[in-house]
Amino acid sequence: MSGGVSGGLEEAVRAEVERHHRVLQDWLGGGPGDLAAFGAAHAPAFTLAGPDGTVLRLEEVLDQVRAARGTAPGLRVTIRDVRLVAHADGLLVAAYEEWHHRPGGGAGRGRRATAVLLREPALRWLHLQETWLPR
Repeated sequence: MSGGVSGGLEEAVRAEVERHHRVLQDWLGGGPGDLAAFGAAHAPAFTLAGPDGTVLRLEEVLDQVRAARGTAPGLRVTIRDVRLVAHADGLLVAAYEEWHHRPGGGAGRGRRATAVLLREPALRWLHLQETWLPR
């Protein structure tokens, strides 16, 4: 999608996905990641369906992220192919690829993600579904 309202929404979604993953990258790498901002970017009813099929609620995700601070020094997260799949009544559905690269780690590990975001004054994450991509 490009231009018009959808184009503006797509750019907002792309910016949010990239911002969100920079915070996570910094946190996991031991940098200045802001866990409070990371948590506030999620709706209270947020759920994550991970690539292994496990479904986590927001507090479980935050517990895992909190415990993982600094566990991936030098981690680089790249986001590719963000697209707005649908939008209606304050909900946005986006799809993208997320790739994690560690220093000296080769090609990295990727996942395809579909996110449902609430369109409030700021975009808030409501649900995320991830699927491993082949190495």
